[in-house]
Amino acid sequence: MNRVLKSTTLFKGKRQRLNCFFAFILSFMFLSETVYAQSRVVTGIVYGDGEALIGANIKEKGTNNGTITDLDGKFSFRVNNGASLEVSYLGYETKTVHIKQQSNLKIELDADNKVLDEVVVVGYGIQKKRLITGATVQVKGEDISKMNTVSALGALQSQTPGVNITQQSGKPGDGFKVVIRGLGTIYNSEPLYVIDGVPGGDINMLNPSDIETVDVLKDAATSAIYGARAANGVILITTKQGKKGKISVQYDGYVGWQNLAKTVTPLNAQQYVELIKEGGDYTDTNFQQEVPLWDKIQSGEWKGTNWLKEMTRKNAPMQNHAFNIAGGNEYSTFSVGLSYTSQEPTIGFKKDYEVDPDYERYTARINSEHTIIKTKSFDALQFGQTLTIGYVNRSGLGMGTGNMYWNDVRNALVANPLFPAYKENGDFEWPVLLDKDAVNPLAEMYYLRSMVNSQNYSARGSFYVVVQPIKDLKFKSNFGYAFNGWSSREYRPAYQLNEKSYQKEDYTSQGSGNGLQWSWDNTLAYDFAIADSHKFNTMIGMALEKWGLGQDINGSNKGSEFSDFDHAYLSNVKSIASGRTTLSGSPWSEGSIASFFGRINYDYRGKYMATILFRGDGSSNFARGNRWGYFPSFSLGWNIAEEHFMNSSRDFFDLLKLRMSWGENGNNKIPSNRYLPLIALGNSQNAAWYYFGTDKSNPAIGSYSEFIANPDLKWETSRQLNFGLDSRFFNNKLGFTFDWYKKTTKDWLVQIPALGIWGTGAPYINGGDVENSGFEISADWNDRIGEFKYGIRGNITHNKNEVLKIENAEGLFEAGSGLLGHNTGNFIRAEVGCPIGYFYGYKTAGIFQNQAEIDAYVDPTTGKKILPDAKPGDVKFVDRNKNGEIDQDDRCMIGNPHPDFTYGLSLNMEWKGIDLSITGYGVMGVQNAKSYRSYGNKALDNYTTDDLARWYGEGTSNRLPSINGSSINWQYVSDLYIEDADFFKITNLTLGYDFKKIFKKLPLNQLRVYGTVQNLVTFTKYSGMDPEVGYGGDTAWATGVDLGFYPSARTYMVGINIKY
Repeated sequence: MNRVLKSTTLFKGKRQRLNCFFAFILSFMFLSETVYAQSRVVTGIVYGDGEALIGANIKEKGTNNGTITDLDGKFSFRVNNGASLEVSYLGYETKTVHIKQQSNLKIELDADNKVLDEVVVVGYGIQKKRLITGATVQVKGEDISKMNTVSALGALQSQTPGVNITQQSGKPGDGFKVVIRGLGTIYNSEPLYVIDGVPGGDINMLNPSDIETVDVLKDAATSAIYGARAANGVILITTKQGKKGKISVQYDGYVGWQNLAKTVTPLNAQQYVELIKEGGDYTDTNFQQEVPLWDKIQSGEWKGTNWLKEMTRKNAPMQNHAFNIAGGNEYSTFSVGLSYTSQEPTIGFKKDYEVDPDYERYTARINSEHTIIKTKSFDALQFGQTLTIGYVNRSGLGMGTGNMYWNDVRNALVANPLFPAYKENGDFEWPVLLDKDAVNPLAEMYYLRSMVNSQNYSARGSFYVVVQPIKDLKFKSNFGYAFNGWSSREYRPAYQLNEKSYQKEDYTSQGSGNGLQWSWDNTLAYDFAIADSHKFNTMIGMALEKWGLGQDINGSNKGSEFSDFDHAYLSNVKSIASGRTTLSGSPWSEGSIASFFGRINYDYRGKYMATILFRGDGSSNFARGNRWGYFPSFSLGWNIAEEHFMNSSRDFFDLLKLRMSWGENGNNKIPSNRYLPLIALGNSQNAAWYYFGTDKSNPAIGSYSEFIANPDLKWETSRQLNFGLDSRFFNNKLGFTFDWYKKTTKDWLVQIPALGIWGTGAPYINGGDVENSGFEISADWNDRIGEFKYGIRGNITHNKNEVLKIENAEGLFEAGSGLLGHNTGNFIRAEVGCPIGYFYGYKTAGIFQNQAEIDAYVDPTTGKKILPDAKPGDVKFVDRNKNGEIDQDDRCMIGNPHPDFTYGLSLNMEWKGIDLSITGYGVMGVQNAKSYRSYGNKALDNYTTDDLARWYGEGTSNRLPSINGSSINWQYVSDLYIEDADFFKITNLTLGYDFKKIFKKLPLNQLRVYGTVQNLVTFTKYSGMDPEVGYGGDTAWATGVDLGFYPSARTYMVGINIKY
């Protein structure tokens, strides 16, 4: 019974527990249903810069509930109703999204400029921006591509303090002159370009849309890692790399129409006749007898020919199309780019034959990286490659630019306007008999500049392997290569321009060449920390480089079977007799460098930083005793914002870093083997013939010394000291950077002027020292007010250039003889105590208004007239040395083509899909030497309307002399030729709208349409066509000489950006 009762009790207890269990389950289900009813699943995708982001963090605000995005940037998880999401990703601003009724979200994150700027490219690696102790500047590829320039250098003009970039001319495809922190040498001042880790290369062969970043290394501490050729600075170009995640496709394209932004106006026929008659050598009788259209000119019925207008093409088209595809996964990434660019000239001529666009560029790029062995924390074995292929085709009529003799723009300005361009049958009109040396400038351009077709092609890239046996120990081996080639065809028909200038037979030439250079570098890097506070980044490496592995061949002949450009090949010539054929061919000059280097970076809690670097280079350009150069550098940094005593200011200071650096770089940029007495063989071009016998019927090819050797040549060395400040304020909204530098270049590599008695080429020597000093300031402000984002950036640079020593008795070099006009002397100098390439000549004090002023201009001691042969209307030259006469000792500095200040400004705004950007740059304290005619001995050259302000009677002008044929007024190079050339250009104005904001259901991340105006306006007092002049004749250290060069164009564009 007890057992039964016990059993019953036990059963009763179990049943009670079971009832409780079911009751708990029912309660849990009820509560769960209640909770479940108060939450829901949210899905979506996260984008950044139009691309899906892998591993973005999505968190329910105020909880630990969250997830991350997958390989497609998608996410899905359950959140409470009414919750808000916090979305974050490295490099982007954290965004809060309030969920209403949406269940499928598309979230676009905005780039965090503070984080993006943290990593910059340095030599053989990358480094956090906050830890950089040298002077660098980085420009993002997106900022370059937004400028819509044909060359990336054009987009850098306003964005890189300390870097002076001058457009060589407005001719399609022409390059830029780049000078970093002042002209430091007088042979080759170009910086070293490193594209994807491979030294050398032409940045103009890259499409700007293929560029990820451009980093400029300006001081010795950052550039010394490339010590051998870093004396003029280093520009590192990184092309776009692949990214993990969903494949992204991007198209950027635009079409544009170009017109000359500004021209000068030549005198019309009536104005021309008036000024020519003032010269006193010609009368109405001369014009009536020798100008067929004289009656129409006299009556005003015909105004004459504006030759520059005849050459100008309106609305010259240009276009650019670029495709980029990128993607990848955990093990492989890739990026592919294709582009096409074409640009037709604003000045040119086409007649009787069809031509393609004057300038065409095709590029193709493929970069990839692959992981073979992957551990949980790092990639143990990787390999990758970069490859960029470029092809440039120039076709149509060759266009002379720059100098006085092969300059079609100048020819148009000086051609007399008294005859029309064409006859009634369409042929070129013959010049008037009045000027027997005159030619029709259109005919001269057509016949003498020749029909031409040329191609340049290149393939450059690298293969690399990265091995990481343990964490933080990394070995990288990189083999780079660059193949370059060219070919060309030219044709000149038979012609006669006047009685003296003619060619009886047509002319054909062909040429081609190709070459290879390679580099191989190996680096071993190890990162470690001591006590988690003292962090070290160490690297050692070696590099080998070889260039000049190639050859050229050229040939020309007269007389063709088929006389037209389509058949302009040497196989089409009638005869290959030695007297008619010219052949030449030679190998490229080979050279090589062997290098070793090392670097140590130290960082203590982001507060104290130091870098020590050393590089040694052995160059084949120098003899054994001088072959090796050694280039040390060091730098220090102190981030004051991380100090404890700054804790109360953390909300104000994000960064406050002081920097100091010192270092040396080298330069070996001269032709190869100049320390060796090389012997050259003669041929029909250099005329090294020897004759044996009684006549010259059987010449023998001989040999001769090519140049005077200098076995004592050694490295040119640049030593630089830099102090800097980097700062960010107000949660990174405001940035400010300051740098002061002093750069001394010693032992210039320069070729001295040749003496006629030598009978061979002049030697290269280490010819002097120069110093550049100055400062750079840049500031930016970026903020957001609701949906309105804006940014303002500005920079200004000051540089002072001074020659310290020149290794000759005079202490100077001169150049520029005959450059401004016939019989004008040297006027460009490099001299101790002065800037390189300054303008040198006579000072003037106005115009003699009458004979009394001439009589009163006397030596106060002797009473002798200083200019006894002067006439009213002549220039009053200043007797600076007070010796009673005008002589060469009265010459002095009359101008400086290097600006005291360069500056850039930009403004960017975005609001609800609308974007507006304005960019400009300018210079201050600069002069140009301008000469649009040969005043001294070309009496019948035309003038421009500026010359209407000449003196033609007492009181009419005190600036320009009379038209009296006096050669001294203009053959003496004086400040009459010099003009202030300060300017500010608004180089880019762009207005765009992203239609993705309207058509949200489109499967696109961006659909932006924009309009752009380039070279919108130039503010300047300069009277020439364009104040930005990079020409200096054949002298590498000369610039700022305006002889009527190809002016820049104003371009109107419409374009589209599509991202998928």
